[in-house]
Amino acid sequence: MIRLIVVCSAYIAAQMMADITSLRIVVIAGLSMDAGTLIYPFTFTLRDMVHKVAGVAAARALIISAAVINIVMALLFSLVAQLPADPTVGPQTEFAVVLAPVWRIVFASIVAEVVAELVDTEIYRLWVTRITRRYQWARVLTSNAVSVPLDSLLFAWLAFGGELPAEVVWAIVLSNILIKGVTTLISLPGIYLVKESAPPKIPTVQSE
Repeated sequence: MIRLIVVCSAYIAAQMMADITSLRIVVIAGLSMDAGTLIYPFTFTLRDMVHKVAGVAAARALIISAAVINIVMALLFSLVAQLPADPTVGPQTEFAVVLAPVWRIVFASIVAEVVAELVDTEIYRLWVTRITRRYQWARVLTSNAVSVPLDSLLFAWLAFGGELPAEVVWAIVLSNILIKGVTTLISLPGIYLVKESAPPKIPTVQSE
């Protein structure tokens, strides 16, 4: 139970940090990307860990909860940025400059997160129920191999499509996939840190 609480907290924290830092586009090793890419990929393995411990319903609930929390956070930041500053302290314009949400990016982040994470959940579930409960690294790698490119495509085109040249958007997609892929390999061993929940029992019908 303690590990589940820690993993859920880490998941939501990573989602929030990713949404905040995605407002800044940075260049790493010559590749353009939103800074949220540095932390967001860990959420896929963290979600897999929750799925492993608590099951598919808990994983889906966590995804939706994180999305709602991020929406509330963006609304709160927007409200605080518009409230008048205390004149005895100063204009305090830095808050609005740094944290006031860019709604198109907020929308793109949340849509990409929810869609990609739900797809990740379904692939993970199918692997466990239809293929095998062995090879835990494979279930994480397989689910992330689909959800990572999907998330990158959705976010980049929803956030920047039509605003930036197509080649720049594709460059952001590529850099996101590369960074998230590397992060998947780094975070993959985390799946072994939590204990698997018991598979549901299939009721048997006794013959009379």
